[in-house]
Formats: sequence, C-alpha cells, structure tokens
Amino acid sequence: MGDVLAGIHATWEFETDAVLIRFERGIRAPKLFQSLRERRIPHEALASVTLSPGKRGTVVLHAVPRAGADPLMEAAAGQLKEGSDPYRLVLPADRETLAEYYADELRALLGPEAAEPAHRFLVAAPEGPLQFKAYDGKASFDGGQVAFRWFWTGASSAKWKAGDQTFSVRELSGVEWRSPDVFDGYLRLLRRGHAGEMQPAQADQDPAAVVFGLGYGPVHESLPFAAAVLAAVRAADAAPVPVGAVSATGRRDPADIAERIRHLGELHQAGLVTDEEFAAKKAELLAEL
Repeated sequence: MGDVLAGIHATWEFETDAVLIRFERGIRAPKLFQSLRERRIPHEALASVTLSPGKRGTVVLHAVPRAGADPLMEAAAGQLKEGSDPYRLVLPADRETLAEYYADELRALLGPEAAEPAHRFLVAAPEGPLQFKAYDGKASFDGGQVAFRWFWTGASSAKWKAGDQTFSVRELSGVEWRSPDVFDGYLRLLRRGHAGEMQPAQADQDPAAVVFGLGYGPVHESLPFAAAVLAAVRAADAAPVPVGAVSATGRRDPADIAERIRHLGELHQAGLVTDEEFAAKKAELLAEL
C-alpha cells in the first residue's frame, strides 16, 4: 500500500509488511500517545481489523493485536481506557469510505495465524532507559536491571528495612501492572523461584513492588516501563546463558551493597530498626559480596 491515513491524535502509514503509527504530541492528545510517539505494527501481529461508529460524528478504525504479540498490551492486561488504546484510529465520519477501504486491505493481509496467540513479541517495546516516580519510590530501568529507590515520605517500614532494591531481568519471570487509575495501583516484579512463596498481600509491603498514587506512576510513564521490563524478561528467557553468568549473578555490586548498608544504618539510628534486625540484615548484605 504505502498510503497515509490521518486521524485524530494519530496517523497510520500503510507499509508493505506493517502499519506505522505516528502519534500526535498536541496538548489534547492522550499522554500515553505522546509518550509512545511512534510504533511499527507488523501485519503478523494483528488478529483482526474493525470499523465502527465513534462518538460525536466519528468512525473508529481498530486494529486488534494478537494475544502475546505486543508487550505494551500484555502489560496493560485490558486495563487501558478506550481513548488511550493505541490501536484505535479515530476519524471524521466523512472519511468512513476511505477507512473501510484500508480496513479491507488490512484484512486481506492477515494470515491464518491471526486467530492464534503469538509465541513471541512481534511489536517492539518502548526503549530504555526509563524511569518514573511512584508514591513510595523511584523506579528506573536501564535495559538490564530494574532499581527501586525508596522515598522517606512514602515507603513503608518493611521496604525501608529491606533497603533499596536492584533486580536483574534474569531474576524475573514477569511484571504485574495495576493501573494507577484505580485506587490500589502498583507495579510488581515477579521473581523466579518465588512462585511457591507467599508474597505480601499489599504492594506497599513488597520490596519487589512500587505503589502508585495521585500524580505518581501515571499510565503514560509506568505502563511503557512495565512493557519494556516484560519484553526484556522474555528476551532473557530466549537468550542462552553465557558461561559463568550463573556464578556472576549471585554477587551484587559492592557499591550497591554499601549504599543499602548506609540506608540500613540511617534506619537504625532513627529507631526504625532494632539492634538485632540491623545486625542480621547487615550480615546478610555482606554475605552477598
């Protein structure tokens, strides 16, 4: 095809093997669209294409992704509001005939696998490094490690006792994202080897999670973050483990250990950690060197 269809807040360019979606960055555009900027959706990542009436004299061209094809939609797990769905192109009603033409063209390009879940991610995840401020800490991701740095003003005593956290993507099995648009939103890292263990019921007690709040962890920051981490975890699953990597991952960065011990000492001095807890946790951290 190679044509362009301009809608409200986005433009779709129809390439030979994909749809290139460019999002507007205007003040009225959803913040998630502004954050994503541009996405290339291979035809093989699509399950179906629909065209339906929209609100206030519009029509909506909707390219529905296959289950498992897009890390962003996998992380969202159906929690995105309709207006923030990056696969919806809203058009004025007078472009309905043109939109129907492109819908038919896309449908004709879908293969027999469209009805099946994808076995790997087919759409690229947002690129790092990424970071955002949650209510109880700052989350950052450099492509290989996720770090949580707790805030005095929001973190629970359980998280302060555990200290700042750093997780290699090879330590993780997945990511759980609960939208900040609900009361108890959070981002939780799912760790390998912990499936049979009891996780803290509340994310504010789990050192592998950050909690959201009003203005903290907004969708346009925390969801691309979750998608990027999820894609990195899946990529690590598929990649062979280098020789010596197992022994190397058992050791922590000495600078990180020193920083966590410093935080632990501050908690001890503030009376938030007992002498016994301080000694035990310090010994545990030193054993990781």
